[in-house]
Amino acid sequence: MKIISHRSQRTIAAAAEVRGIGYLTGKLVRLRFLPAPASTGVVFVRTDLGSRIEIAAHVSNVTGTHRRTTIGEGPLGVGLVEHVLAALAGLHVDNCRVELDAPEPPGLDGSAQGFVDAILGAGLVVQKETRAVWATDEPVLVEMRGATLTLHPPAQQELRASYLLDYGALSPIVPQNFSHDITPETFTAQIACSRTFLLEQEALMLREQGLGRRTQFSDLLVFGPHGPINNRLRFGNEPARHKVLDLIGDLSLCGHLVAGHLVAYRSGHPLNTELARVVSERIEGGAVSRRRAA
Repeated sequence: MKIISHRSQRTIAAAAEVRGIGYLTGKLVRLRFLPAPASTGVVFVRTDLGSRIEIAAHVSNVTGTHRRTTIGEGPLGVGLVEHVLAALAGLHVDNCRVELDAPEPPGLDGSAQGFVDAILGAGLVVQKETRAVWATDEPVLVEMRGATLTLHPPAQQELRASYLLDYGALSPIVPQNFSHDITPETFTAQIACSRTFLLEQEALMLREQGLGRRTQFSDLLVFGPHGPINNRLRFGNEPARHKVLDLIGDLSLCGHLVAGHLVAYRSGHPLNTELARVVSERIEGGAVSRRRAA
C-alpha cells in the first residue's frame, strides 16, 4: 500500500441527535453525533453505562459479523454500527464522537438516510490536519465460501464500489448490480437511502429469537415469494445499493482513507471486515517497516 494523496480532515460543526427504535432491543434509542478534535477518528460512547464505555471504530475492536457488525465486548459493545459508519465515511467525516444510550443505534428505516440528514443539518467543519489517502499497486483479494471482495488499484484518486448480487434462480431477490464512484454527493443521492433487506423466513426466525419485536415488515425491506412485503423498492437494485452502503461502513473500520475500485460478489459483513483487517495490517505494517528503514 502507498500514499497517493492527502485530504483535509473534517468533523461536524455542532451536535446532532437522532432518536428511534432499536431493531435488536425494541427500545427507544437516543444517538448524538458530537464534534471531535483532529485525528480522533470515530469513537462510540455508551452513555447508558456508568463508566461511559468508549469504543474506537477500528477493525481490531470488531467482535461480531453475523448479519451485522459489532464492536466491543459482550454487553459493553455496540451492534449494527455499519449504517452510522457509512453515513460518516460517505460524508467524509473523519472525527466524531457517537454517543448512544443503548447497545445499538436507532434502526430508523434500515438505511443511513436519517444519520446523513442529522450530520448535514449540523454542518461540517474542515480541520487543519490532513489524512493520507492510500492505494494498492496490485489487487487485494479476500474470499469466503464462494463470495469475493477485491480492492483494485485506483484509476483516479477516489474510491469506487461495484457490487454483484446473485442469490440464485430460486431467490425472490433478482440478480442485480450497482457501481458508482463514492463521493459525499453520490453517497447522499444514490446510496444513503437504500435499506437493509432480508427474507421473510429470516425475519420470522429473528422474531422467534426475540429480536425485532417492535419492527414491522413495512419498516424495512422484507422479501416474500413475490417481492417486498407491505413495501416498495426505492430503486430497482436497492439491495445491491445497500450492500455497497454496508461495505463503505465496514471498510472504514480499517482506520485509513482508501482509494481504488472495490469489486464485490455476494460479500457481507464477514468479508467486508476481513478486507478492512488486511488493508489495515498492510498499511500499518508498512509504516513500521518504513520507520525501521529510516
